[in-house]
Amino acid sequence: MKRTVRRKRIKKRRVGLLLIVALLLAFGIKGYIFANGKPSLHKTSAEEETEFNGSDEQVDNTNVLILGSDARGDERARADTIMIANYSSNTKEPKIVSIMRDTYVHIPEHGYNKINAAYAFGGAELMRQTIEENFGIPIHSYAEVNFNSFEEIVDAVAPDGIEVTPTYEMTQDKKSLGVQLTEGTQKLHGKELLAYSRFRHDGNGDYGRVERQQEVFGKLKEEVSSFSTITKLPKIVRIAYNSVDTNVPYRTLLSVGTDVVRGKTKDVETMRLPMDDTYHNTRYDVGAVLEFDEGGLEENAAEVQAFLEES
Repeated sequence: MKRTVRRKRIKKRRVGLLLIVALLLAFGIKGYIFANGKPSLHKTSAEEETEFNGSDEQVDNTNVLILGSDARGDERARADTIMIANYSSNTKEPKIVSIMRDTYVHIPEHGYNKINAAYAFGGAELMRQTIEENFGIPIHSYAEVNFNSFEEIVDAVAPDGIEVTPTYEMTQDKKSLGVQLTEGTQKLHGKELLAYSRFRHDGNGDYGRVERQQEVFGKLKEEVSSFSTITKLPKIVRIAYNSVDTNVPYRTLLSVGTDVVRGKTKDVETMRLPMDDTYHNTRYDVGAVLEFDEGGLEENAAEVQAFLEES
């Protein structure tokens, strides 16, 4: 019996100018820059050393690999956030696929491991290969987002803070930002909001983290779409510009940026991998992982391909 499709679709109001302070920084901020006539890409030495062999097939749907980490300089940590941002130039419909970082997959030339290890082993290119091998998703470009600038961006977008409602106390050890959040409705600033979105030391683990990240992105989008924030864009752009390394083509940035600025984009749809009821929790030498059930990987691959291809 075929399982019911379990796609989590979150309909939001029209996408704001920085949509996706996580597609977001790549499409929103860089798109804003290009749409406003400032086509000068900053390339770091790390970027220049990375050979990213994304798909060069000319298609209407563009898939951008979004990788978030707090690594500094030449460090290469495991990816804390793994997303695929999809945009259709025909339908103007943005989609986001979130991949839980503990998903247990085969990494080319490295054997089985958590999917976030691919970034530590070989950067964005090896992550691209891993996603294409396991899920059959062609990746055209990438954007690496440094979380160290997230705090500044949040405080610039919402100087009075972002309102959230933790349902229990969240305590982060020093390694996880050194922040303690109490239960109940409250306004959080950059450092606290980052801790809230990345917290995973509870019974929900990576599931809760993904849900909170989507919640935070939604609230940031609402803040960004306000007129008061629009007037702060130059400052926000200055803060965020150097926190994103991307090889997204100029034509794509210009197209998406123009659509966003003109308010042509549609609601955001999201999907999470692995899907419910297609995997189980277990433990290997690499630690606790999410391992696909028999046939689960194939089912996830088929569903995510259909999700990204449908208009």
